[in-house]
Amino acid sequence: MSVLTQDSDAGRVVLRHSTAHVLAQAVLDLFPGAHFAIGPPIDNGFYYDFELPGGATFSDDDLERIEARMGEIVAEAQPFVREEHSRDEGLALFADQPYKREIIEGVDAAEGAEGGGVSAYRNTERFVDLCRGPHVPTTRRLGHFKLQKVAGAYWRGDEHRPMLQRIYGTAWESKSALQAHLEQLAEAEKRDHRKLGAELDLFSFPPEIGGGLPVFHPKGGLVRKIMEDYSRAAHLTAGYEFVSTPHLAKSALFEQSGHLEWYAEGMYPPMELEGATYYPKPMNCPIHMLIYRSQQRSYRRLPLRLFEFGTVYRFERSGVLHGLLRARGFTQDDSHIFCTPDQLGDELASLLSFVLRLLRTFGFDRFEAELATRPDKFVGEPAEWDTATEALRRALESAGIDFVVAEGEGAFYAPKIDVHVRDAIGRRWQMSTLQVDFQLAGRFGLEYVGADNARHVPRVIHRALFGSIERFFGVLVEHYAGAFPTWLAPVQVRVLPVGDDHEAYAHTVVERLGAEGFRAELDDASDNLGGRIRRAKVEKLPWVLVVGDDDVAGATVGVNGREGGVERNVGVDDFVARLRVEAAVPTG
Repeated sequence: MSVLTQDSDAGRVVLRHSTAHVLAQAVLDLFPGAHFAIGPPIDNGFYYDFELPGGATFSDDDLERIEARMGEIVAEAQPFVREEHSRDEGLALFADQPYKREIIEGVDAAEGAEGGGVSAYRNTERFVDLCRGPHVPTTRRLGHFKLQKVAGAYWRGDEHRPMLQRIYGTAWESKSALQAHLEQLAEAEKRDHRKLGAELDLFSFPPEIGGGLPVFHPKGGLVRKIMEDYSRAAHLTAGYEFVSTPHLAKSALFEQSGHLEWYAEGMYPPMELEGATYYPKPMNCPIHMLIYRSQQRSYRRLPLRLFEFGTVYRFERSGVLHGLLRARGFTQDDSHIFCTPDQLGDELASLLSFVLRLLRTFGFDRFEAELATRPDKFVGEPAEWDTATEALRRALESAGIDFVVAEGEGAFYAPKIDVHVRDAIGRRWQMSTLQVDFQLAGRFGLEYVGADNARHVPRVIHRALFGSIERFFGVLVEHYAGAFPTWLAPVQVRVLPVGDDHEAYAHTVVERLGAEGFRAELDDASDNLGGRIRRAKVEKLPWVLVVGDDDVAGATVGVNGREGGVERNVGVDDFVARLRVEAAVPTG
């Protein structure tokens, strides 16, 4: 038996769940006749769903009142007392709460207390909540919380059911931990990639196209090209072969791969064309299987590493869309590696090294991983899953990456490794994915001729290093707060002539920088100099060069760096040498 402390992950789950109960009690106290639904702990916080009488909604002033009442409940040190009830007793207990009654009516006898009962936690005679627990001993253990926002949420996530009011909050074990989290949230709001994407003219989501389908503007498109060019060069060096596949395919392909059986809810609806049914592809892997199968393969030519930037489409519900981080159309840096069983371990070790090198190049240096194992719904034999999972485990241990096991979180066809990073303000992001698949090769009849001249089924590794270009781009914007490192910045240098008389010289400086391979542009003297400098700062440009009379005479520039400080009379050659070092692609 281990002691559960409030500053542990498990302890915070209990603390937040208990705070959710206090939230529900406060709302029912302040809004007689309100119905409450569910209130689970979530990452860094909790929520609770309510239905107010007459379809009313919560206001910001209401949140302040609710917080104040919660503080009173905490101060009362109300105990959390567990109760067991039969199913009928539970229904009577929550006679005026339809959502609780629906939950009880759906409880299977095997899931509840003995005889199909239910458990509840009571704080006072006036308040009891249906719950399995556990909870803190009394409300006195709580108190460091903040209610954050209200959002709409369909009951049971079903758009055909009632729309409820969801109150989100955060709760921590101490005042300092709460304050640190709120400061991180404030910083995260400043870094929101959707806000910065508009301010920096990087991308947009035109309503005429539809939600979740981003459009990259010239500056964003250039950053994306730099990312893709780096990735292509790295894959060529690592022995990958490039392929390209179409955006849609006949339904038979996805029946064979299993996607229509296991993943249809996440796919765009089909379209009927000339008597055939087509789907926009949700994955690139089925078509890569066809490329492998297009000719006979020998063990001497394995491993075969296929790579493409393949755009896929997944119909995410509008409620979960989140800019570039959760989109409906996105491009994966997708690869499928076909190898023999003996090659599997080396390939996985090489892949993890590739992953870390790429992530370090883009500025991430804190890594964690999850090993996702067989889910309840899966294809294949358990023994194959065990073999694949163990291969992934050994690769993680060999790479020295800290990891946890995510039981049952694998895809329906394969266990996987998800690599996570910490960004500049400590947030955790899931990035690269590696999967060992023992299923698709068999489904598509893939073979290779072995050294024994017999036919064998290859192992298949699925992997994406960026994950998707769009999501990785969004994370980079937030990691750097829009101030991309010089090698990645769409505009590296802007040259500002003080007046019209200096424009000709400014043009020669821009041309010199361009000839050296740098991304430089001119902002002419049609506006006042101070305004142009401020505009460049707002655009988060790495370097601003100002040229005036002395610079024209001495072949120099005035240097304004993004990090602050101004240098006068810097020789152009000296600045070029400095920029050449700073703009070099990191080695990772």
